Amino acid sequence: MSKKQADVLVLGDRDLVLEDLWAVLGENPPRLELSTGSRERCQASRAVVERVLAEGKTVYGVNTGFGKLADRRIEDDKLQLLQRNLILSHATGVGNALPREISRLMLVLRLSALSRGISGVRQELLDRLLSLYNEDLLPVIPEQGSVGASGDLAPLAHMAIVLLGEGEVWRGAERIPAREALTAKGLEPFELSAKEGLALINGTQCMTALGVSTLLQAERIVKTADVACALSLEALKGSTAPFQPCVHEARGQEGQIRTAQNLLRLLADSQIVESHVDCDRVQDPYSLRCVPQVHGAVRDAIAYVRRVLGFEINAATDNPLVFPNGDVISAGNFHGQPVSQAMDFLGIALSTLANISERRIENMVNPALSRMPAFLAPNPGLESGFMIPQVVAASLASENKVLSHPSSVDTIPTSANQEDHVSMGVTAARHARDIAHNTAKVLGIELLCGAQGLSFSRESKAGKGVELAYARIREDIPPLTQDRYLAPDLLRAEQLVTSGAILSAIEPTLPLHA
Repeated sequence: MSKKQADVLVLGDRDLVLEDLWAVLGENPPRLELSTGSRERCQASRAVVERVLAEGKTVYGVNTGFGKLADRRIEDDKLQLLQRNLILSHATGVGNALPREISRLMLVLRLSALSRGISGVRQELLDRLLSLYNEDLLPVIPEQGSVGASGDLAPLAHMAIVLLGEGEVWRGAERIPAREALTAKGLEPFELSAKEGLALINGTQCMTALGVSTLLQAERIVKTADVACALSLEALKGSTAPFQPCVHEARGQEGQIRTAQNLLRLLADSQIVESHVDCDRVQDPYSLRCVPQVHGAVRDAIAYVRRVLGFEINAATDNPLVFPNGDVISAGNFHGQPVSQAMDFLGIALSTLANISERRIENMVNPALSRMPAFLAPNPGLESGFMIPQVVAASLASENKVLSHPSSVDTIPTSANQEDHVSMGVTAARHARDIAHNTAKVLGIELLCGAQGLSFSRESKAGKGVELAYARIREDIPPLTQDRYLAPDLLRAEQLVTSGAILSAIEPTLPLHA
């Protein structure tokens, strides 16, 4: 439900798409507005809440306790205190703070959910949330403490508590008291009304914000993995025969077909590949020959995750839902299982990319496999070359295997067994994020090794896409002519992956399939 107008994102005119959220995560995020149609829907939903109160009905979340305490009716004169107490008692997150941009995206996604007009909140609350976003009053939100069942309760409570003048907000890299920040902007602490505290924290916006950020990075990573593989194949003088279209059409897997097309595009006009068509190698190892099958499966997994998150960024996930026809329905849209499973799937897929990349690195540094100098060192023995970067890649790939144990199957009862099945969605999303970071590091190491391997064969031209990638790497990182301090090189190589710099050097000339 959004409309992108230059540097303004208007919630309420159409569904958000994931591309809308790139800008929210960036350094110059758009301003946020709410459409007239959305305000009208919210007003109609709020009228239902007011009518429930006027008629003296008992409705969960409006004038009752919460969770296991839902059978406790709360007097009308204590409803504001009820909502305030809810936020104060639930803001119990622990651990490191989420990055500022994730807090910003959580605000956008919560506003998007409320703007659908079936949450029963007042326009005043929506306007105050808009103020937090537009005034850059981004809450400090600890990343641990959610089981992802009645929503991301603890993280969202830390987001909401800033409205009350409690908690902390970001000022650049600093954390300052929320009350101080509100005062500086001329804002008073906000008083919540019936249903509003619950509407703020019953939702999946923490796991979804982390998921969106990781998905957008994963889509960049999987294309970069094809580039890294192409460099490795040239360095190892491998064959392009396994990438021919007839092979992949015979199987029909879409991601596999797209990956093979990317590789052929990157390797087009390679003198290196052509010169070794009739060499004595019968077959390449699986980490080269089966790349379409492996990278392709990762692509298909990412496409599934994109579909799930595309629905979730536009979902109404609080409870109860308040419909303009008067129905107030207590259900379970806050349960994070769809997102949790998708995040597990994404983590597993990205782990696969790191695994196969590390094997290609091993093929390059091992002289028994590469037919290149040992560890790609100009003077092996005196120099260790890329011996230890391969060890680093192995370490990261192994860590990914532990992180990719599925969180979504690890339910544990909470709230006196009222919430007896939970999703662990934030845990799954955090693990997928960490796996993405590790995988980008491994691919950076492969880019370095592939470029170093190519530096031994510069008498022949590599493929068009490989030459573009090689040139971009060499802008930042020179060839290894003798042992040097390599940690800065590894960091720069990782940044070539995460920033999209490698893809930006290639895709204007050779667009790649996502």
